[in-house]
Amino acid sequence: MKRALAILLGGLAATALLLPAAHAQSDYPTRPVTLINPYAPGGPADTLARELASRLKDRLGQPVVVENKAGSGAMVGTGYVARAKPDGYTLLMGTSPGMVVGPLIERATYDGLKDFDLVGLVANQPVVLVANAKLGINTMQDLLDRARKQPGKLNFASAGTGGPTHLAGELLRRRANIDITHVPYKGAAPALQDLIGGQVELGMLSASPVLPFVKDGRLKAIAYTGAKRSSLLPDVPTMAEAGIKNWNEVSTWYALAAPRGTPPAIIEKLSSALTAINAEPEHQRFLAQQDGSIDNMTPAEVTAFAQKDKTAMTELLGALDMLAK
Repeated sequence: MKRALAILLGGLAATALLLPAAHAQSDYPTRPVTLINPYAPGGPADTLARELASRLKDRLGQPVVVENKAGSGAMVGTGYVARAKPDGYTLLMGTSPGMVVGPLIERATYDGLKDFDLVGLVANQPVVLVANAKLGINTMQDLLDRARKQPGKLNFASAGTGGPTHLAGELLRRRANIDITHVPYKGAAPALQDLIGGQVELGMLSASPVLPFVKDGRLKAIAYTGAKRSSLLPDVPTMAEAGIKNWNEVSTWYALAAPRGTPPAIIEKLSSALTAINAEPEHQRFLAQQDGSIDNMTPAEVTAFAQKDKTAMTELLGALDMLAK
């Protein structure tokens, strides 16, 4: 009898210990949440982070504060969140450079996928291949013909080494078997300046910044790296439509992530909030203006999406001899 009573009391004590934690998770959040943006203020990631934070505030009922922790191609801020307490109060605007490419090309203090619980995809921004209009290159076939007649003569600008704009150009070079030379810039703005000025002939850049120059005729949009056409450039074919075989979608994707070990109930609450935000018409219009597609994904689906991207990037970076030694 005494043994049975001791077991009962022990069980009740264990249950009592679990109740506060379970209650805290169900009430989450009870205080402000910090969303780490691993880039400097003012860029595309910052714009998306602040839009998301504003809408998460309305869904969660607590302030969501964006904190910028830039450096090392998004690896500083990403690493910071990997080491944060997994309680749902420090979240990450995860990106393909910070979670996939960066840890592949240089030694990182974290594993870009294993050290995080992914909540869902915030936006996916493919890249557009553009040419200086004075070149007379109007189609992919024009580009292939010119590149094969003049190997090594055409240069393509990117927003930086190792990012999606660079890797999209390298993938084109390999898939089309052409010799074009990469010219890295520190961001899209200086790349655009030289592209329009004729210092470089081609560019792999996000659609939003190049759109005004495509509209005024200074740049010609050749192809889009996404799986489907851009809503900003509906007349521009995808790489597959332009005849590039075995094309792997190359994009800058943004995912909401938390440190590994965050309670499942909190991940689910954040996932539900993100799904509801994606259904808001104003948010959809905002993303369309940024050339960001909405892909509602469960935590399991976005994890599989990121893993697939890592597999493709490992293959490409290995072929380019860019993997960390």
